[in-house]
Amino acid sequence: MAARVQTHLTSSIFVSMALLLSGCASSSDFTVPMPDIGLSMPASEAPMVEVAEGVAYGEPPVVPAGFGGGPQAVADSDGPYLLDTGDRLRVFVYGQPNLSRGYTVDHEGKITVPLIGSVHSRGLTTRDLEASIAAKLGSEFVRDPQVTVDVQQNRPFFIHGEVKTAGQYPYVSGMTVETAVAIAGGLSDRGSTRKFRITRRTNGFVEQIIAPADYVVKPGDTVFVYERFF
Repeated sequence: MAARVQTHLTSSIFVSMALLLSGCASSSDFTVPMPDIGLSMPASEAPMVEVAEGVAYGEPPVVPAGFGGGPQAVADSDGPYLLDTGDRLRVFVYGQPNLSRGYTVDHEGKITVPLIGSVHSRGLTTRDLEASIAAKLGSEFVRDPQVTVDVQQNRPFFIHGEVKTAGQYPYVSGMTVETAVAIAGGLSDRGSTRKFRITRRTNGFVEQIIAPADYVVKPGDTVFVYERFF
């Protein structure tokens, strides 16, 4: 296995990032528990993928051929954004102000729209959801509905382990593990500057990635900071 990428985290970066982003944590007005999405295996049994040396921080980790033997072993790609619990959406239905409003994807991966009730959203793109809502409305309520769905706020990320303030925080576009640690108040006295684990859930599968500090965090990820061994 390739050597792990080692990234030096300086306390000055943590302080500056924490000051810059501290408002994010306090501005969150909702709490989303870690969703129970019917994972194919417990997180503790998920295959561990290590980011190889030389892999660009924005790229998915290298997965050996046949590793894990299933979709849960495949690294998450930079394809279309897939909706999940905690995503805040804006749905606009042309000519229907009572239907045009904000919605939050619930713990079951659904939104509830007037007239048509629950609409499955987890694992869909915004375009997929537009088509689903339009089909339900058009079946008996609205003639030729024109539906637009936008993501107003990505679902939050979670961080725990050796950080000063573990918990749930609003996602910041383009954030890395280093940013996540800074938002959580920085490392504890025993926090490792080299070893982090990201747990990522996609379409019912769970993946665990041993990542460097400059690895990109995605909405809904759980970041774990390991203890440093002196």
